[in-house]
Amino acid sequence: VQLQASGGGLVQAGDSLSVSCAVSTRTFNMYAVGWFRQAPGKERDIVASISRSGGGTYYTDSVKGRFTISRDNGKNTVNLQMNSLKPEDTAVYYCAAVSGTWSYIPRTSDGMDYWGKGTLVTVSS
Repeated sequence: VQLQASGGGLVQAGDSLSVSCAVSTRTFNMYAVGWFRQAPGKERDIVASISRSGGGTYYTDSVKGRFTISRDNGKNTVNLQMNSLKPEDTAVYYCAAVSGTWSYIPRTSDGMDYWGKGTLVTVSS
C-alpha cells in the first residue's frame, strides 16, 4: 500500500486549501485513513480521519467546523478541505492508512499501518 499526499502550498490566513491523498492498493475500502500534521519542533498529531465506509469521521478540536475530510472509494482518494486557515495550521501534512472494521475511526497516529510522504501547508498572517 502506497500513499501520496499532494496539494500543499502557501496561502494567507482566512484562505481555503484542499490536500489530497492518493492510495495505491486494490483493496482501498479495507482501510481507514487519517490526516496528520507536524509543525516545526512539535510532535505529529492527528487532524482528521475517516472510516472505511466514509460514514464515520473524527476531527481534532482545533479544526472542527473548518476542515472536512472525505473519501472516494472509486478513485482511491481521501481529501481534506481546509477553510478559514490560520497561521497555526502551518505544518507538514501526512496521510496514513490502517486496516480495521468497517466503522473503525482512527484517533491517534498509533497503529497506523502505512504512511505517505508529507505535503507542506504554510499559512501566512
